[in-house]
Amino acid sequence: MNLSGKVVAVTGSDGALGQAVAAALAGYGAKLALIAHAREAEGVRPAGSLHYGGIDLTLEPQVRSVMERIAKDAGRLDGLINVAGGFRWEKMSGGSFDTWDAMYESNLRTAVIACQAALPYLLQSGGGRIVNVGAMAAGKAAAGMGAYAASKAGVAKLTEALADELKDQGITVNAILPSTLDTPKNRLDMPSADFSRWVTPAKAAEVIAFLISDNASAVTGALIPVAGRT
Repeated sequence: MNLSGKVVAVTGSDGALGQAVAAALAGYGAKLALIAHAREAEGVRPAGSLHYGGIDLTLEPQVRSVMERIAKDAGRLDGLINVAGGFRWEKMSGGSFDTWDAMYESNLRTAVIACQAALPYLLQSGGGRIVNVGAMAAGKAAAGMGAYAASKAGVAKLTEALADELKDQGITVNAILPSTLDTPKNRLDMPSADFSRWVTPAKAAEVIAFLISDNASAVTGALIPVAGRT
């Protein structure tokens, strides 16, 4: 794949998947605009990438401002990858409504605001790409996964609706649905699991890179399971 000349914004760029996505896309020649909640850059940043820290993706004015800055600094915007999100495991019995609000805010609201803010610039590029990160859990929620799964189901429906809205305007909108990613945090939380069955962030990033590329121009509205052997 050749992503040379493409400018791609990545939200949640300081997390395990965000860093893997940045590395993969940079390897294919993309110029990256890395959006993070932390003010200072964390992890490895590919050479030549732009960093925008201290961004609260739940606040529409901040997100509109950062997309405008990216388009100005890089001269264009060709792709948006919505990696930012969160996870909480909590059963309904004894649980808090705050968990449902938090999952909505971090997983769905951030994606909706970012998509809407990026859209004018993606339309100008003449062939924009949006890739959202959903979850396999959105298809069938287990105990304690209700709030998380509901928010990720919202991401799936956002993806389908926006893909249909933009299908005649040259913009594709797709989502990957990972199972458990092999991250340090997940290993810490589930120490007895068989890590070899999990999907590495690097492999998930390769699927995202394909969806960003011109090779995937015929794919839109897809919800692609990235489940490894789980």
